[in-house]
Amino acid sequence: MVQSSVRGVIAASEEHTAEAGAQLLRRGGNAVDAIVAAKLAATVTELPLTSLGGGGVCLWGDADDGYEVLDFFASAPGLGLSARPALDFAPVTVDFGETTQVFNVGKAAAAVPGELVGLLELHRRAGRVPLREVVAPAVAWARDGFTVSAQIAKIIALVAPIARRSPAVAGLFFPAGKLPRAGDRLANPDLGDFLQALGEGDPASQVAQYRASLADHFGPAHGGLITAQDLAAYAPVVREPLRVGYGPYTVLTNPPPSAGGGLIGAGLRIAERLGVGEEDFLSREHQLAMAALLATVSDIRQSGYDQRLHADPQSIRDLVAGDGIAAWIERARSLLAENRLGATTHISVIDADRMAAAMTSSNGEGCGRALPGLGIHVNNFLGEDDINPGGFHQLPPGSRMSTMMSPTIVVAGERPCFALGSGGSNRIRSAILQALLNLLAYRRPLDEAVNAARMHVEGGALWFESAGLAVGAAEALEKAWPAATRFDQPSVFFGGVNCVAYGHDHLYGAGDRRRGGVVVVAEK
Repeated sequence: MVQSSVRGVIAASEEHTAEAGAQLLRRGGNAVDAIVAAKLAATVTELPLTSLGGGGVCLWGDADDGYEVLDFFASAPGLGLSARPALDFAPVTVDFGETTQVFNVGKAAAAVPGELVGLLELHRRAGRVPLREVVAPAVAWARDGFTVSAQIAKIIALVAPIARRSPAVAGLFFPAGKLPRAGDRLANPDLGDFLQALGEGDPASQVAQYRASLADHFGPAHGGLITAQDLAAYAPVVREPLRVGYGPYTVLTNPPPSAGGGLIGAGLRIAERLGVGEEDFLSREHQLAMAALLATVSDIRQSGYDQRLHADPQSIRDLVAGDGIAAWIERARSLLAENRLGATTHISVIDADRMAAAMTSSNGEGCGRALPGLGIHVNNFLGEDDINPGGFHQLPPGSRMSTMMSPTIVVAGERPCFALGSGGSNRIRSAILQALLNLLAYRRPLDEAVNAARMHVEGGALWFESAGLAVGAAEALEKAWPAATRFDQPSVFFGGVNCVAYGHDHLYGAGDRRRGGVVVVAEK
């Protein structure tokens, strides 16, 4: 048993976020109370990454009651529209230094958000302390202000071209008219008042106010596509986790119509059959094997995978179960023989009773428009290439959007060993797959597994971090991938894996230093 003074462990990408969850654990809350409190706090203290105007996914449960996925990601808007209006939709380039990425913003980039109703539903289903206690940390920091971390200051600088597109959003990020620096204080009193009313009053009335504002300001009359019918039809969905066996472990992750979980599952199957883990960690051989594996996963996605997520989700489960994987194993072997910012954030929790929860949520990069008087920056999911593979504004109204988000729990005999996930847009699948293999195949210590050099392959292009690699490994990658983009230092570009673990009657965790990862072990 966990020592009696420990109530749980939480890993997040920001100090206030982690502390909010730890406060709930200390007060007797469970993993779900903690993760909801942490995520609400993140909508204040990690506003460039997550918002009540966004969406997400949570995987939670324990050995006694089993595990469930709550999908509260966004849906495509436009229900009830007879004709498409003139759209507020424009590209913006975000500069990462070594590479750039184009996103589209404006009101027509906003999909129907699910985060607010999703967090409320998760707490209703599995929380055990009153909602007013769960919202309290977020309310305090929204009203009184919080200290900006160095990592959040950097991310605000990255998304500044988007945040400056409207006075309402600029006021949330640049209250003094300039970029905040580490140590400055930011506040969001409008959001604090909204959250206070959510906890103290009738949540249904606050949801109604929020939906009315969305329909009023992001509807067809204002260049958007969100209708009152869209908002009335939206509801979180409970799903069975995708299960992938790996040695003595079972990996639980996000099922279709999520894109990420199935790709991670397929990657684990291929890795196991290839014998990944036998070569020296971060060696030349390791890096080439990992690049071949990630390239094969990229090829799987390019092969019509996204179209099957909705049309034939069972085919994705069959792929992960091993059916049809042989050809992809041969593809990885042939590659071996031959020799982009996601404004997303992740929180992981395991409590003393061994309930685990992993939640990933996102606001995209934000659309540059906010809900007046509520302090909520709304998502730009309709403006991201990676979750609109068929083109922008092509999804049927009301359909649930796919996402690379893949909150993951690793169990042994149904008892949680690890809970993890990552932000990072398309790089999420690569970040989680590498962290899992570092833990399960290479058996690296948790902090090393989370913070080791990472890579990503997309459409034949390779991006990789070189810091910490064995001699000759970076050069071997550049020879095998002549157009590779090399990052000499760990980069936010490669996501932010936050992982907690239970082992040997001990709760512990590791935060991804690329995104300011923080771990708090909560004691009574």
